[in-house]
Amino acid sequence: MRKVIFLMVLSLALFTGQAHAQRCLPKMKGIELRGGMADGFYTGDLQNEAGYYFGAALSSYTKGGNKWVYGAEYLQRYKPYREIRLPVSQFTAEGGFYYNFLSDRRKIMFLYIGGSALVGYETVNWGEKLLYDGSRLNNKDAFIYGCAATLEMEVYLADRIALTASVRERFLWGGSTGHFHTQYGLGIKFIIN
Repeated sequence: MRKVIFLMVLSLALFTGQAHAQRCLPKMKGIELRGGMADGFYTGDLQNEAGYYFGAALSSYTKGGNKWVYGAEYLQRYKPYREIRLPVSQFTAEGGFYYNFLSDRRKIMFLYIGGSALVGYETVNWGEKLLYDGSRLNNKDAFIYGCAATLEMEVYLADRIALTASVRERFLWGGSTGHFHTQYGLGIKFIIN
């Protein structure tokens, strides 16, 4: 009899007060820290243009798990020149909408497709025009503008913590180092309300 009472008390203690997660509800907000690679994998080769990026974003959820995203990113790529790699840095701000096109029944995993407007600044070799061998760079620092298309997966580890993985194509004009940049990376999101 003691065993039965003990098991009943134990089950009541474990299951009382449990609630199913309420995720991606309208007006919920989350802060995300993200980073990854840009334009390929860095292999140590001096002719490789691959770089990296990192940033932060604020997500504001709407009906159906869709979200508005506002953020800032720093992206650095490299242009090969003889035996060195010249840094090309971009500072961008973003605002866009991400549509939730797939999620599981338990609301643990979400897939989004999104579009964003981007605006920012690009600098080549940190504004230094004269190179080590006397050559002069013709690329200029410039304001850049454009858009981005993103495919993102969000997986909740807990009610207020999620991991994200994304693939993004950036289309930017105004700079002198190319218009298309592919990014892929990971992030961690904290729900703040």
